Amino acid sequence: MIIEHINVYTLSSQLPRPFAFSQQWVTRRSATLVEVVTEEGQSGWGEALCAGLLEPELAASVIKHVITPQVLGRSVFDTEVIWHELYNRTRDYGRKGVVIAAISALDIALWDLKGKATQRPVSALLGGAFRLRIPAYATGFFRTALGQDTSALVEEARRHQAAGFSSMKIKLGFGVADDLRAMADIRDAVGDDVELMIDANHAYTVSEAALLADGLKDFRLRWFEEPVNPDDKEGYRLLRQKTLIPLAAGEAEFTMFGFRDLLAGRCLDIAQPDVAMAGGLTAMQHITALALANGIQVNPHVWGTAIGQYASLHAIAATPLVNPTLAARGPIFEYDTSAHPFRSDLVTQPVAQTDGWVQVPTGPGLGFTIDQDFLREHARRY
Repeated sequence: MIIEHINVYTLSSQLPRPFAFSQQWVTRRSATLVEVVTEEGQSGWGEALCAGLLEPELAASVIKHVITPQVLGRSVFDTEVIWHELYNRTRDYGRKGVVIAAISALDIALWDLKGKATQRPVSALLGGAFRLRIPAYATGFFRTALGQDTSALVEEARRHQAAGFSSMKIKLGFGVADDLRAMADIRDAVGDDVELMIDANHAYTVSEAALLADGLKDFRLRWFEEPVNPDDKEGYRLLRQKTLIPLAAGEAEFTMFGFRDLLAGRCLDIAQPDVAMAGGLTAMQHITALALANGIQVNPHVWGTAIGQYASLHAIAATPLVNPTLAARGPIFEYDTSAHPFRSDLVTQPVAQTDGWVQVPTGPGLGFTIDQDFLREHARRY
């Protein structure tokens, strides 16, 4: 299984209706995809997360001009060696951001190929599946208009509850008073049986986040995600001393080197690397080992295309529990409910939840088939 050539694709689609989270408006969804083709003609697929907020050509350029020359002619089974070589080669200008996202895309594709070559699911190659189905939580609750009207949020919560979700993550970060009002209205609408999480997308200072956490102390939240700036590790540590709500973060962090201080400093209760951004499945293994050694559970962030979703399911399946008691709760799958054509239409069988659960793919590799008609129509070869 020798790498013969690499195809890079960019996709971009304007949203019919933009939506906002605490930092900015999202007007489109984008993706950078990589197809690694072996001498035998077998293809493996990977993704560099764009999240609709940066140009997909950035990661594509790194894959084309930096990564490809280094990996042609290499065995797809050399994932650990290739990962470290690429990281060390790009260290002076990489370490975070699109360079690591580009490495992520390649790494995911190589794991896909390893699974196809051995006719085994990626979760098995990662060491085995601790779980074959995973509870899903609805993530969404983005704003299509700013203001104090919570009716759209309440309607969305009721819709997710009717679809079978028993866990939901609410986007906050629009002012503490507005956040508290929105949470009260949503809780009234869905009742106490629905588990809620909140995500401020690092909108607050430590004191503001502490004030919000105090106002929600009776909501029995599963976690408070990205309360403060991702670079403010001391802020996380201080906030963790001020609230009993578990703190979660990591979607804006990269590789085991980036997570090291965050984990060793006990800044978090839950680490959330994104497999399509933090360094791929190889990096997920590194980060998970560090987190486990520091008593912190890994629960990946997921907001990419179908490729990122499938890769994340395998990563979650192979993630051990930090505290494996009889009553322990495992990691849950972030089920993006926002508009994203590259999630629903890119593969012939998109990830689907049933009664709030998602099955772990059991086919060879990552377990999906690219819809070639959709790719031809919407993707651009870089």
